[in-house]
Amino acid sequence: MAFSVPTAVTEQIAIPGIIGGLGPLAHIQFEQILLERSCRRGATCDQAHPEWILMNATQIPDRTKSIKGIVPDCTPYLVKYGQRLQRAGADFLIVTCNTAHAFYPQVQAQLDIPWIPLMQATTQAIREQFPTAQNVGILATDGTLQTQLYHQNLCQAGLTPIYPVVGSPMQRRVMQSIYHPQWGIKTTGAKVTDPALTALAHATHWLKEQGADIVIAGCTELSVGLAHIESLSLPWIDPLTAIADITLDLAHGDRAVHSLLAA
Repeated sequence: MAFSVPTAVTEQIAIPGIIGGLGPLAHIQFEQILLERSCRRGATCDQAHPEWILMNATQIPDRTKSIKGIVPDCTPYLVKYGQRLQRAGADFLIVTCNTAHAFYPQVQAQLDIPWIPLMQATTQAIREQFPTAQNVGILATDGTLQTQLYHQNLCQAGLTPIYPVVGSPMQRRVMQSIYHPQWGIKTTGAKVTDPALTALAHATHWLKEQGADIVIAGCTELSVGLAHIESLSLPWIDPLTAIADITLDLAHGDRAVHSLLAA
């Protein structure tokens, strides 16, 4: 039986550069989402998917520890990897780590290509997908909460952020789901453990009790974890999915970079 091979390929006008490895599953999860979203847009063969350049940047210090001054500043590492992708031909940059965005201003100032932030993409996706939502729960690292990375964009959009206080028992449990040396998602990788899932389900239920309408998976490990839970107390939004859609738009010229950086 003969099979026809699709020949129509959407023109690509920009090449994404991806800084991954923050943590180990971050870029893997993102690339899987990119492929799935590309298929939804009609890609049915190798050549119909966009090109992108990946840097598995595992040597960047832990972002939360860097913010707290425990390990070196992440800025020169992010600049180094961003410039490598720039030299390799990337036209714009995606960093698959929420907390890394705390270093955005210092890093972007040293790059000649734009870094497209997760926070704007996520806030836009909330407005489009959950137009009646008002109170937005945030599950994230201490570093992301401490630097209020999501707060500004949410508040500018008229949304109210709800989140556990850094150092509180609930936030410590969220951090354990990410970092615990035996069962945290950074430790176990693709095999997400029951204790991590239980912690995330409990934290989501807590956010609902505080009045949240939806929850942001504000850490790439949490994107991985929440995707494993069949029934959550709240609908959740994945920043990796939001930025994947924008990545495809930029790659194919369906959206202009300046429209994303104007906010």
